[in-house]
Amino acid sequence: MTTRLQRLGIGLVLIGIAFFAAGGYTYIRTQDGASSLQAFSAAQNVKLNYNDQGQLVDRGETAGAAAILSLLTNDWGYKVSSAELNPNDPLVNTASEYMYQMATITYHTLHAKTTVTIPADVVVDGAVVTKAGDYEFQNTGKYWTGFDRTNPIEAAAREKIWTPTAIALIGTLGVGSVTASTLQMGLGLAVLFALVGMTVVLTGLGLVWATRAATEKVKAPAFRTATNPA
Repeated sequence: MTTRLQRLGIGLVLIGIAFFAAGGYTYIRTQDGASSLQAFSAAQNVKLNYNDQGQLVDRGETAGAAAILSLLTNDWGYKVSSAELNPNDPLVNTASEYMYQMATITYHTLHAKTTVTIPADVVVDGAVVTKAGDYEFQNTGKYWTGFDRTNPIEAAAREKIWTPTAIALIGTLGVGSVTASTLQMGLGLAVLFALVGMTVVLTGLGLVWATRAATEKVKAPAFRTATNPA
């Protein structure tokens, strides 16, 4: 039985070492991804704006930043990490910063204004539904799918407000946010592997130590008190 327990302990130690190796590999790959993301962020050189008090501002106003954060946290339900919004490091390179920048572009698109030109009267069933001319269109929080394409003004305004550039930037920022979150999960997974490995190794070493102590006790010579022959 003692021999079996010793073998079990050695096996646990080997398994623990394997967990350590997996944790180290995961950590190295995560760091490679983090370095790549940092290089990608630096190449874009997109930075958030803060005032002298370290508060987020949008176009110089804290109210604008508060409205963007409201869109991000309330409408989208994203949990912003205040530690990732660092005025000393305004470069957009964390998940919360990517999401905030995405919300910034989206917020201004949702409230954008544009001029729509209808070149000729729009006639439906013999009736003029929209006269030719220029129209000021104010977006009232409509996303791409929220526009009424049966309305000539809204149909024309949709492509002028939700431009390919805005959609592309939002998509790029979304990829950055997901990548940053995935890297955080990878780092957590590496730590988990290391903790499991340490636990298994300690358990295996404990089994080997306990069984060795028991074996030495069994092998120890027994001393008897000699009877006085007298």
